[in-house]
Amino acid sequence: MKVFISSLITGMEDERAAAKLAIDNLGHEPIIAEDFGAKASSPQVACLQAVRSADLVVLVLGARYGARQPSGLSATHEEYREARGSKPILVFVQDGEVEADQADLIAETGSWEGGFFRDNFSTAEDLHRNVTRALHRHVLAHAAAPLDPEALARRAKALMPKPSRGHYSSDNALHLVVAAGPEASILRPTELEGPSLRQAIQQQTMFGPRPIFDTRHGADSQLRSDALVVFQEARGGTRAEVVLWPTGDIQLLLPLTESHGAGFSAVIEEEVADRLPAGLAFGGWLLEHIDSTQRITHVALCAAVTGQGGMGWRTRAEQAASPNGGSFDSLGREEERERPVMLQPAHAPRAALAMDTQRIAEDLVALLRRRWKATDR
Repeated sequence: MKVFISSLITGMEDERAAAKLAIDNLGHEPIIAEDFGAKASSPQVACLQAVRSADLVVLVLGARYGARQPSGLSATHEEYREARGSKPILVFVQDGEVEADQADLIAETGSWEGGFFRDNFSTAEDLHRNVTRALHRHVLAHAAAPLDPEALARRAKALMPKPSRGHYSSDNALHLVVAAGPEASILRPTELEGPSLRQAIQQQTMFGPRPIFDTRHGADSQLRSDALVVFQEARGGTRAEVVLWPTGDIQLLLPLTESHGAGFSAVIEEEVADRLPAGLAFGGWLLEHIDSTQRITHVALCAAVTGQGGMGWRTRAEQAASPNGGSFDSLGREEERERPVMLQPAHAPRAALAMDTQRIAEDLVALLRRRWKATDR
């Protein structure tokens, strides 16, 4: 396994050597800037290319931030941004006072709860032990259940409700699936049906930082086959759902209720754009709640917008300008526009749910818009 060591170089020679020794001792290949030698590209470009070629990044953060590059960020900050969302990152933060810019970078990297492994150290010897332990755990997790990206993507699609099925198809709704990998049993049957899990999900859906259920109504739960379903039914039959499987796979049904015209409804882009980040953030929270030791390392995301939506996909401005207008060309093509969309590649590190929530949501909204707009022609 190729492991890139990212840190300030000057003043952290001992720490970099300790991290390199830990990687060497475990039989992996350390990648460090000191070994690059003369290259045609700039050191900045060479380091970012090395990050892309690595299988994992060890990020070591000391007291100093480092010189800013043309981007306005330090080299270490650039390397972190390059790796975030595409590589597993092990973050090690040195104890003590830090510069203000370095404090901002440390805060940006998040914490264990935010989706990355993070540990502290005092000395180079501490760092050597911590890197050794973290790498060993990472390897064991992947050896026990290797990731199959293609199978993960297929599972995400298979968990998405079929467009023509279900008794909620008359209501506009956002469907979001978070398939968890490597595939493994994360929850025991007694944990899945236990009251503490149901209560925690109900609490988060309505009173978390980004509620996905309507706080004016209660929530209930039931076991459906081998899955736990937490749901809310509001007046008029509008339904919201969280479905959780023992593997950690998650399916969300989030109603879109913002706009209705003269007997027809429209899908409002801004409402979808509001719901998606909330759903992604909830998925990240739920994975952390059921798998705090991070056996789940990657996710595959799948999204769809379903329902009548006879007036098509519109912005709030378009709806305000013509509340009873719109294109009805898509009538009869509901199954086509309700087909799910996925990012490419479909899989991403689990940390992306917490660290790249907005970017992922924006990309999924763009794909959903294209899907719906295509049926208006």
